[in-house]
Amino acid sequence: MSDQGSDPPDASLLRQQALSRWDNEGGAGPDGPQMAPTAAEDRVPMPGNNAAELGALHVRVIALENLVISLLATASDRQIEQACEMARYISARPGFTQHPLTTRAAAHMVDLVERTSRFRPPVQT
Repeated sequence: MSDQGSDPPDASLLRQQALSRWDNEGGAGPDGPQMAPTAAEDRVPMPGNNAAELGALHVRVIALENLVISLLATASDRQIEQACEMARYISARPGFTQHPLTTRAAAHMVDLVERTSRFRPPVQT
């Protein structure tokens, strides 16, 4: 994250493209997926996760959350606003069904931003 006042045009376009992919949660829109599901034989087999793998994943997520908090603690006010905008953007808009995982993800993003306040310097008035 840079502290520059504005993003280069390409960065803004890339961000908008990335966010637009979240709109339909991978193709699940009001009319359902837009493509036929892949045949079972076309799918890549996914191995099951054992307890050790899930534990390692949990540790990595905790580490990433703390890293994000650390980075946001030194972010500009605009970048903090942008993180909150991102959380609002992925929340379901009026007329669309709330998806529990998306709702929880948005709430968790806001929580991460709020947790950074403990590490940000006090506002000078």
